[in-house]
Amino acid sequence: MARDGVRRRPNLKQKDSYELSRENEDDDKKWPYSNGNLDPLAKAVGAAVVVVMTILITYFRYQQYLRDIIITPMDSPLIIPANSSTPAVNPDRFWGTYRPQAYFGIKSRSKTSPVFGLMWMTQLTNQMPPPLRHWCDQGDQLEGYVWQKHDGLNFGVQEIREKLYTIKTEFVKQPGGSHSGDWSARISFTPKNPSVPVVVSSFFYSALDVDNGRLEPKLTKGRLTSVHGWHEDLGDFELQMPNVAISAEAGKTGEKPQVQHSYFISYAQQLDQLKDIMVNGLKVEAWDKARTKPYFSLSGRRVPRDVPGPNFVVKQVTTQLPFTMEVLFQSGSFVNRGDQLSKEKFSALIQSKEEEFDAKFENIFHLKQKGYQPNEISFAKAALSNMLGGIGYFYGSSLVQSRYNKEPINYWEAPLYTAVPSRPFFPRGFLWDEGFHNMLISMWSPEISKDIIGHWMDLMNADGWIPREQILGSEARAKVPSEFVVQRNTNANPPTFFLPLQALIKEMIKSHKPQDKAYLKALYPRLKTWFNYYNTTQKGDLPFTYRWHGRDPTVTKQLNPLTLTSGLDDYPRASHPTTDERHVDLRCWIALAAGVMADIARSLGQDWQEYKNTYALLTDNKLLDELHWSSQGQQYSDWGLHTDKARLEKPKPPPNHHPSQRPPPMDTDKIRVILSEPSKQFVNAFGYVSLFPFLLKIVDADSPKLDTILSDLTNPTKLWTDFGLRSISRNSKFYGRFNSEHDPPYWRGAIWINMNYLCLSALYHYSSVEGPYMDKAKTVYTDLRKNLVTNIFKEYERTGYIWENYNDKTGEGKGSHPFTGWSALVVLIMAETF
Repeated sequence: MARDGVRRRPNLKQKDSYELSRENEDDDKKWPYSNGNLDPLAKAVGAAVVVVMTILITYFRYQQYLRDIIITPMDSPLIIPANSSTPAVNPDRFWGTYRPQAYFGIKSRSKTSPVFGLMWMTQLTNQMPPPLRHWCDQGDQLEGYVWQKHDGLNFGVQEIREKLYTIKTEFVKQPGGSHSGDWSARISFTPKNPSVPVVVSSFFYSALDVDNGRLEPKLTKGRLTSVHGWHEDLGDFELQMPNVAISAEAGKTGEKPQVQHSYFISYAQQLDQLKDIMVNGLKVEAWDKARTKPYFSLSGRRVPRDVPGPNFVVKQVTTQLPFTMEVLFQSGSFVNRGDQLSKEKFSALIQSKEEEFDAKFENIFHLKQKGYQPNEISFAKAALSNMLGGIGYFYGSSLVQSRYNKEPINYWEAPLYTAVPSRPFFPRGFLWDEGFHNMLISMWSPEISKDIIGHWMDLMNADGWIPREQILGSEARAKVPSEFVVQRNTNANPPTFFLPLQALIKEMIKSHKPQDKAYLKALYPRLKTWFNYYNTTQKGDLPFTYRWHGRDPTVTKQLNPLTLTSGLDDYPRASHPTTDERHVDLRCWIALAAGVMADIARSLGQDWQEYKNTYALLTDNKLLDELHWSSQGQQYSDWGLHTDKARLEKPKPPPNHHPSQRPPPMDTDKIRVILSEPSKQFVNAFGYVSLFPFLLKIVDADSPKLDTILSDLTNPTKLWTDFGLRSISRNSKFYGRFNSEHDPPYWRGAIWINMNYLCLSALYHYSSVEGPYMDKAKTVYTDLRKNLVTNIFKEYERTGYIWENYNDKTGEGKGSHPFTGWSALVVLIMAETF
């Protein structure tokens, strides 16, 4: 690098290399010091240099600040302290089925917990190799898998239905020692038709997340009988794998069923690689003496030489059904356990936990008292249990980006304890889903719910933003398409946590418990910052208006640009996104939040009047009507630059193309063609968005507009069906239409349970407050509730699943399944808990 014109100040300690002389007149001219005085010109230049350098340093520091703010945690004490998930502080929730993406997976609430889990395959089939089950996958086409009972803490009983057999997984814990005690699992395989022989391999494994512990397999006469281990958060532990129990029905009469044992000891760089590594460790062996029936078994020890040791150990048992196997995790610090948690002791403890679950369920939801039949109550227990069994514990960092970052960067690493919407399709945390989840979870266990909400709030950055989709850890990221991984801080999501917080806060205020007071004090500053984020970044151009950011005005392949941030993805908004559009649902969400904030602030002795004033303004029906009531459509509506007259067409070939020349490559996907220029207007697409002032109980009970809404709800040409309320009116031009050539309608006709729950909650409210429409609201409430419960239960009985949404014409389940996120709100609908 050229250094001309750069002068170095003398090092006065090194006179041999730089002799300072004042005898030479030329030196005085070169060096701008004379008799200790600075030359005026040099002084001015020096001052200017200092100013410029200060400006540059300030500028670059500010630019770095802008780049870093997205990954700067909020400066406030954590709601969930860093040690809160340790066995010493919270032993009850330390171990659990916290790997919801696996059919059966166990881990602890530790940053790098060892993981345990089940894989299986049906042997002696025509497929080579047979399908290996591990992660929940709709492509497996199982007839069902459902946690029949799960209390979120101590035990769970699950049934998995293959075409030829059923798998029952049972899990239970017992406390003891300083590392949260022991747990055991029992896995039973039962053929549906005992006369049809079925041979199955069960694989139970243990694996370390990273090199922070050790696994030492123990072999007895060539069989894997246990794994000794050590982990920094667990100390010493042992996973025992005793012999399987074979039913006398297996095999021919008088013959002892054939049982094959094998094992696999290897190393995995990441947890999402376990299945692939094990498949590569399979070998073919002969099942029968004639060597005509091959089966697949594990190939023993395969540990690379360049690793510290094995971190992935699997035991395989292959036999004809039925058979049962048990695995026992024993903590090294549990020294006075008495009998092992196995066999009769296991059965007795499971039975005791089930009886406790049944009693607690009836005490909370009163379904037997309400006259529901046993099979309906079992369905409701399964819906709740799948919500609780779908709670996971994740650790890692989101990939995020702001407009100041050229490339995505990593958020800070953090834990997340959260339920998931769907084990096979969405096995990760979603911000707006989780608020609905905790409407149910908080009824069952306020402590679990407060723990979940605290974990989410601790993910807030200095601006008050929380990444709306949490993809933490290698297992979670492996299930997400790359285009959805990066989270952008301009994009909000409905603040649905204020829904469960309404009830939770009232109970915490009543309790007068010191821990509840401490929780509220830690929660309040984060909620305050969160509220400010919504109230500033999502505000509209006019006072008291709001708009969802993240809509792309440049898209050409969508009939109506998506509004993913609203949660209602393809629900039709203004066709041409602009900064001055107004979204009625977001306005209502912020009104709800302002009311809850006022309650919290008042209970803590904080300034609550500002929140109360905001709530009053946002719930003022006159102002709401001025901004969002369409006199033409007679409905509440969004407002923006819009036209309904558009369609998707194949693009035309470029003009002036000579027939003898090869045409240039072109994108053949359909593009949007505008048939009539848009204008500023109300978006009169009647549906869920139009209902929000009603759904969140903002419409006055004596308002004639409430009468109009109730009439529209029951109109079969609009939202009413025999199965629930459809998401958009059949009269809408967007009803049932694809939003792009490849994207079928999502929120354009289907019945969604979270919105129907909010509707029932509103109907329940308006049927109980004084007003001219009380009786009308009660009638609609009764009929809608019956339709919803009847259809969801019917589809569960028919298909074995609770579904993401339901067809508005047939009532058939649609979308991902099982979807025991907000669709599990059917339990609260049955219980009439709103």
